[in-house]
Amino acid sequence: MLIDLRSDTVTQPSAEMRSAMARADVGDDVYGDDPTVNALQSEAVRLSGKEAALFLPTGTQANLVALLSHCQRGEEYIVGQQAHTYKYEAGGAAVLGSIQPQPVEAAPDGTLPLDKVAAAIKPDDIHFARTRLLSLENTISGRVLPLAYLQQAWQFTRERQLALHIDGARIFNAAVALNVPLKTITQYCDTFTICLSKGLGAPVGSLLCGSQEFIQRAIRWRKMAGGGMRQAGILAAAGLYALEHNVERLKEDHDNAKWLEQQLRAIGLDIAEPGAQTNVLYLHQSPELAAKLGPWMRERGVLISAGPLTRILTHLNVSRQDLQKVVNLWQEFLQQHA
Repeated sequence: MLIDLRSDTVTQPSAEMRSAMARADVGDDVYGDDPTVNALQSEAVRLSGKEAALFLPTGTQANLVALLSHCQRGEEYIVGQQAHTYKYEAGGAAVLGSIQPQPVEAAPDGTLPLDKVAAAIKPDDIHFARTRLLSLENTISGRVLPLAYLQQAWQFTRERQLALHIDGARIFNAAVALNVPLKTITQYCDTFTICLSKGLGAPVGSLLCGSQEFIQRAIRWRKMAGGGMRQAGILAAAGLYALEHNVERLKEDHDNAKWLEQQLRAIGLDIAEPGAQTNVLYLHQSPELAAKLGPWMRERGVLISAGPLTRILTHLNVSRQDLQKVVNLWQEFLQQHA
């Protein structure tokens, strides 16, 4: 069995989750009558405190639908330079929605400095795209956005008539790290997404949450973007199982990442700040070592996205015993390539 540290997207559905999928009651979700999809959406509403939720196939589509629902053609959203919605979603908002991104550089803690955001807001002038939305990401590269910052950002957007969206691909990791309920975080945004197929362990699916009016707009955009599904309850059952069983266990992934950080520091590796706040760990290494590390580890049953800045993610399919093997192998690699 390979030890896969490339991402928490590689998680496999457990036997119990597969059983829940096999037993799922289904209907036609485009008609709105799939009972398991509706149950999943209702659970997201309960956990988040928002009015409504929408099940979509992927996190990228969920973010795209959110941006399309917030902004019209020729309008813009402000976003981090390294944010997933800007850098890693193929320019979908610009290409498919004619929505202009205005990226700003994030602070070391992952927050977008509000003075920089304020400077990026366009004046009411025919020369400029209208600024409609601030988009944050939580967690961002494993960093948890502080609650105090989220409260400030929320107040900032209220004062400037902007909407606030959070790409919450790992928002439950943030909630677990802060030891707060999800709604403590999501009270400070208009809309947010939940990815079910990362640390929560579902094979597919994301949720978009917001007001009733917003979700009604989003349903139309989901259909246009090809996300209207039929007997989707089979997939939604995995998400429902994940929300009911796999949220609290995220702390195990965080603890494993912190343990791994300590072990890798002990053998002399250069851990990037701030270390493991959640299940994500970065480390610096030379390009020469990185080029050798990936193939060397793969030959020994470990998958790592090795590079000058190497990202490692812990997840439900990686045990402490697996990580000890990784540490032992890494030490052996360094001894051979010193």
